Amino acid sequence: MSEPGQTIAAVALGSNLGDRAAHLRFALEALSRLPSTRLVARSSCVQTDAVALPGSAPGAAGGPYLNAAAILSTGLAARELLTHLLAIERQAGRHRDRGNRWGPRTLDLDLLVHGDAVINEPDLMVPHPRLYERPFVLEPLAQIAPSLSIPPHGRTVRQLLADLGASVPGGHAAPGKGGRG
Repeated sequence: MSEPGQTIAAVALGSNLGDRAAHLRFALEALSRLPSTRLVARSSCVQTDAVALPGSAPGAAGGPYLNAAAILSTGLAARELLTHLLAIERQAGRHRDRGNRWGPRTLDLDLLVHGDAVINEPDLMVPHPRLYERPFVLEPLAQIAPSLSIPPHGRTVRQLLADLGASVPGGHAAPGKGGRG
């Protein structure tokens, strides 16, 4: 899927403020213009309820999200790619507020995977630390990369969905599990 000197990266996209579909289109277009990077695949959009931090006020997380995923072939290092993702968020009107980490946002771009890298730094964790527990990230990713191996254990996106008992794109329940109601 990638050329020599390139790394496969997976990015989650989400929006729950304003024209959500336009924000996701903007992000995908911006991803396709990144230096040393090619947009390999993009999922369809999936609408999900916003996830609020336990104990937060009703509605604190905002309205429903549109979520999608993208696969990139990139020559950018993980930190460089993250810098570009944050710049795209800012261009879409996102203002990160550490005090309101789980609040509504025009655009949220998360670096999920960068090749087989495992990075654990205060402001960069790859693979994304909550990737394994989020069907709203795994389902769009499974549309475009069900066999993508997630480091460090090498479980595929399809296997991670099965672990959650979530629906696998294509209308099939994950093997051995019931689909979502």
